Amino acid sequence: MSKGKLKKKGDTSSKISEEQTELVSAALTSSESWEDVWHEWSDADVFREKWDSGKPPEDPKAMTDTSSLYFEDPEGKISLPPSLEVHYWRRPADFLINLVPTVVENMVSFDLVTSNHHLLCSELMRWIISEIHIIWKVCNLPGVTDQIGWKPWEHIYSLCKPGKGHVPHYNSYGKYLIRLFWMGCWRKITVDDLMPFDRDNKLLLPASSCQSELWPMLLAKALIKVINTRPHHEDANRNKMLQLSKEMGEFTFIHHLTGWIPEVSSISFPCRRKTWDFLRSTIPEFFHQPEKIARKKLHASRWRRASFSDHRSNRSEQSKVHPKMVVCASFYPNQLHNEPFVYTNMANSSEALRRYTLCLHHSHILLVTRTRVCSLEPPPLPPPLPRWKLFRQRKKIVISDEPRTIPESKPEEFIAVASPFIDPHVKSSPGPVSEQVDKWSTPRKLSHKAPLDSIDEQMETECSEELDHIATEPSDTCDNAADDTEVAAEDKKKDEEVMPTVPDVPKSATKQHTIVEPIKPILPETWVELEDFPKCFCRLLVFHNPETYPHHAQKSLLKCSCARGTYYLYVDSLKPSQILISFSALLHWGETENVSGSDVPPARCPGLLQAAPYHWKSRQCQPPIVTIETNSSKATLLRLPLGRHVLSFHINAELGYHVHLWSKTLFFFGDEDSIMSHCTKESLRFTEKATTIMRAVSKLVALFNDRHGKKPLMRKNLEKIYCPKDKTPIEKWHIRKAFSLALYIMLCDALDRRMTPLERFAVMALTADPSLLAKAPRAHSPTLHQDSKPLENWNSNQPTAEEVKAATVLQAAFRSRLVRRVLRSSKSVGKDNIQIATVLSDMWSKVESDADKHATSLLRNMFEFSDKYTKFSSCQLDEWTKIVFADYSVIVPEKANSWILLFREVFFFTKETLLLPKVYCPVRYCRLHIINNDTGEELTKLITRVPPHLYQPNMNGYTFVAEVMTIELPPAGAKWTMRLTGTREPLPKLSQPTTLSTFSVQEFQDYYIPNNRNIICGYAVKVTTPVPATLHFQTSSPSVMIRLFIMDHESEVASATGQGVAVIPVFNFLPSKEEEPIAPSCAVEEENQNISPTPENEIKVLDGSQQEEEDSTSGKSDVAADHSPPPTWLPEHKYLVKAEVLRQSWDLDDSQLAFAHLLSYRETQVFFPEEVIESTSDMSSNEEQCPDVPKSNRKVEEEKTNGSCSSEDTSLDLTKANFMLRVAVDKSQAESIEVKKDTERIEQIKAIKRAWEAAEPGRAAKAWKVRLNWLSQFQPQRSDDVPVEEPPPNESDEACSPVPDNTPSISIEELRSIVVPPLDCTPYIRRKQDVPTMVDQEIEEIQRRERLEKIQAYQLERDQLVEERLQKATARKERMKGLLKQYDSQQAAMVQEQQRFQDIRTQHNQKSTDSRKCPNNRLKKKQDDKHMDDA
Repeated sequence: MSKGKLKKKGDTSSKISEEQTELVSAALTSSESWEDVWHEWSDADVFREKWDSGKPPEDPKAMTDTSSLYFEDPEGKISLPPSLEVHYWRRPADFLINLVPTVVENMVSFDLVTSNHHLLCSELMRWIISEIHIIWKVCNLPGVTDQIGWKPWEHIYSLCKPGKGHVPHYNSYGKYLIRLFWMGCWRKITVDDLMPFDRDNKLLLPASSCQSELWPMLLAKALIKVINTRPHHEDANRNKMLQLSKEMGEFTFIHHLTGWIPEVSSISFPCRRKTWDFLRSTIPEFFHQPEKIARKKLHASRWRRASFSDHRSNRSEQSKVHPKMVVCASFYPNQLHNEPFVYTNMANSSEALRRYTLCLHHSHILLVTRTRVCSLEPPPLPPPLPRWKLFRQRKKIVISDEPRTIPESKPEEFIAVASPFIDPHVKSSPGPVSEQVDKWSTPRKLSHKAPLDSIDEQMETECSEELDHIATEPSDTCDNAADDTEVAAEDKKKDEEVMPTVPDVPKSATKQHTIVEPIKPILPETWVELEDFPKCFCRLLVFHNPETYPHHAQKSLLKCSCARGTYYLYVDSLKPSQILISFSALLHWGETENVSGSDVPPARCPGLLQAAPYHWKSRQCQPPIVTIETNSSKATLLRLPLGRHVLSFHINAELGYHVHLWSKTLFFFGDEDSIMSHCTKESLRFTEKATTIMRAVSKLVALFNDRHGKKPLMRKNLEKIYCPKDKTPIEKWHIRKAFSLALYIMLCDALDRRMTPLERFAVMALTADPSLLAKAPRAHSPTLHQDSKPLENWNSNQPTAEEVKAATVLQAAFRSRLVRRVLRSSKSVGKDNIQIATVLSDMWSKVESDADKHATSLLRNMFEFSDKYTKFSSCQLDEWTKIVFADYSVIVPEKANSWILLFREVFFFTKETLLLPKVYCPVRYCRLHIINNDTGEELTKLITRVPPHLYQPNMNGYTFVAEVMTIELPPAGAKWTMRLTGTREPLPKLSQPTTLSTFSVQEFQDYYIPNNRNIICGYAVKVTTPVPATLHFQTSSPSVMIRLFIMDHESEVASATGQGVAVIPVFNFLPSKEEEPIAPSCAVEEENQNISPTPENEIKVLDGSQQEEEDSTSGKSDVAADHSPPPTWLPEHKYLVKAEVLRQSWDLDDSQLAFAHLLSYRETQVFFPEEVIESTSDMSSNEEQCPDVPKSNRKVEEEKTNGSCSSEDTSLDLTKANFMLRVAVDKSQAESIEVKKDTERIEQIKAIKRAWEAAEPGRAAKAWKVRLNWLSQFQPQRSDDVPVEEPPPNESDEACSPVPDNTPSISIEELRSIVVPPLDCTPYIRRKQDVPTMVDQEIEEIQRRERLEKIQAYQLERDQLVEERLQKATARKERMKGLLKQYDSQQAAMVQEQQRFQDIRTQHNQKSTDSRKCPNNRLKKKQDDKHMDDA
């Protein structure tokens, strides 16, 4: 398959028949999506397939050359590994000369080892052969069904109808279709019958023992096509599987032939026990049974086989031949590695593999069949004893002078593996075999023939096949796995009768049967010791059958560029769940382009899938719990504890990916919108907990008047349910209080009215909490507060001390009586209990009308009223994934290269709410601002996003402002959506019923003129009514640091800082007192606001605006409408919007600077010559010719719906430094605001100049002459003496002063080129004193007094410093004395301890000496007595 053969299409689609399977296809343009590399399999397409070459011959009359009629694969020839060198290609008709080519000849068995010894040098071919044998053994179980479950040739289609059990026929044109599983579905792969050969005329593809069969070669070509999708150059540091196998990598042909999901895990010696436990719980176990039980089972199996043969034939064939799980293992190949420790593992593996007739040079995959913890042969039975010896048996007593030690026997732990490359004639030994001959060095000696004539070996072979049959039936990892996976050794006889070959027949019959029926493929088996298993094998491959999982979902995407996707997983279960995740990635295959020009081509990064816990209420990234890197297909098992979990999946691949999830637990997998709807519901643990508590309360209510003493027991059971045992008494007390309060509020909601005194007493008796009414009723029932108003006589009276004391005594007496009555009613049975039970039953009947709702409300209120640090239920862990959300959408106008204000609304919070606003917008530049209207501060942002924040209720709410900058034209009908995600109801509410999305935008654009104060512009704002507005300032240079601020009477009230762009999200302009008196607005959005200092945006609000905030009233519309204060006179306001350059960041070039200087001179000049008028009019054509008229404001004011105006002033030169100010207000308030340029300072300067000219006519002309005379001295000398003609003065212009005749003739171009040296300003600097003054007695006294004060201050400071140093020195001495005393005491104590220890030691030595002397004295006395006796 070549990369150039890919085609493009508009949409990528995929059809899945299962209801719960969901496949997302990329609906992209034709330039962004690839057509499927291989089309999905369809029986209808195969039925309509044309099996010829598809091209007519060049000369229909001359049919001598038939090579043009053969089908050639349009994708080109397959690429074989370097170990197989192709010399030429031939078709079956060319190399099968004396045989008739057929696709399949022997439909009962096959042998792919005997005829392919020359291919064993290739790891790819070994894996193909071994995996085909493994699938045949696993799916074709002997004795289970008479039909063959899986046939490899059924993947091939040629000249046949699609269907189960079809037989492909030989196609003389050479066109075949192969059905393989790839990228999540079955694909149709087209191959031809061109076969590769080497120099020795040997076929380089697997062939069966039947020379005329073509199915192994055709199937291998299709499999090699699939493996060629892997990149040729990969990063071995990231792909660890590439270090283990260069030819195979992570590919497994079992996945492509069956669709089973491969889960790959590593095997290590330290974790061998974990591997052993997994294998014992997954695959069958070998064990022995007594002989009598085996015979009984044998007869029972015969009867069951005869009785239920019809029932077995009615089962589905798929359930018979397809296991739930298949376990395989592979070992290190002999190849070079980058990591040195791999060579150590290879050496250990090679030594261990030779013990079991395997070789490291020929690595492949092996089938793990079963485990064993006993010996293969059953232990010998004890000799029979007469019955009379069984009575009063004597115990054998072994007399020994040494203690008996029981030898520790090593447990027998073995694992059976099966492979077609295991030699069954060589007996494997558990110990090291150093002198064994490597069977791979002499491949001709390897033969897989029929079993020998010996009955014992025939029996052994059949038993081995039957044990293999049992090994391929692994059970699921459930609790009764051990009961279903045990296999008895004595059951061999039972299964041998089911097999075609009966072991009881004589040798001749066996031989005759062997000749008549073809030989089935043999998969020999050997037992590997557990200690050697991690040495031999490095990978464990577990293939999961997806048909055993009832729930599954999948997502796929194919693109010609980088394919990325984000999905979410939702799991809610009362039991631990396991989810199998399969990930397939499609990368650039074939030779990659070497852009860098180096000899080593660039390495390809594998596809990446990461799954991590996700919470919509937190922006903090959680560490991934699942990471899959692959270049083909890979799976892993995700284990989750019970409860509700939400995970985010981030997928990245070069061309495409496919992710598939299977589980036995219900789950949901999809995009964000589909998963968030499930998170709004209560979790299963929460519902179960709430239902359990409600049932316990119902039982307590039903047995409240019970006379049999069951009420205390029911109350204890209820407390056990909602209050755990492991809590402290204080925590239990808090939980009980929360439960009582939640139960009371739930009953109030169920009644939907005010409780009577008897009902309130009944609730207190039910909860046994007399202090219940002191907490909840006033907050929950407003009617109680109305009835508890004091009497009119007490409104103005002040109670005396005696009255207060009397009231306290009465309250204490009433409370004590109430507590005694409540506790007595909650425990004992009396007259009150009958009435209370009746009231409770009436109240509970309304609760049971909607039990689920009230149960949820009860537990939810318990969570709210309990301490946030006290966790009394495990279902509280699911609350982090519980969300509520609301969406607000606005259509984005189709405007390009413009600034648009999309959304500006005020939200009010009634409770403390944790909220996360998230914006979905098709425009890349989109910003959301949130301002606290009470403080005028903007909430901090995390880069450009607003993080989760705990919003507190306030008076004026929070203003949400959204703005976008469209560089390109947005898509038609694109929507901007803001999603507010919170923890619980209620979410914030809008200040008005409908959202405001229509704004009027005024744009002001002008040139930038530098000045000493770095002020860019200034605009005056006047309003007639309170108008909230959004200000946006933008410069032509995006790197300029600017500051936009609003001033009111020379005091700054709001500011914003940014780079290239500065935005004040909202500011409320108030009218001056010159206007008519107005009433405060009922829905004012914002008075003053600021933006936090960030690199992009900084807003600061000064204290001067807080006074305005108090004058204007804003808040909810429903409250302000009912309680609107009378009209008041507003203070006078004078708003001025200015912008300044920070840090001198706006650098202009020479042309822009000269242009700005001319504009500055033109702006303040009143009387100047005509030459300046003409020059400035040429440069700025939009300026008026009359000099006495000031420059007009370049104002573009347009009202656009849902956005701002994007038209540009055509008279403005955009190559010069310029800026644009935008003011956006509500469309209905567009007439209430007036914005114009601030020309107050310029008008003052012009007025002064006009006054000078009026007082002294001709002053301007004289000044111009003096200026030109001064500039002429710096004028460079001309090269020619040709005089420059001056244009005649314009006499029609009365404002222009006549130029004197002796004025130097200097053109405007020369004025621009004159370089003025720096001006020496020393003569103009005012000195300190030019004339010396005489010092008199008064001045001397003043100077003496100043010196004396300085000396006294110095002496005082010095005395303080000396005193402080003395105090520190004294403290140090005291500390040293204390340390010396402590040291002396410790030294004395140590001497005493040493002396005491020495005394004890001396006494002990004395005792030891006395004890030694005593035996010597006794012995000496005996000797003396003996001598005396002898004497």
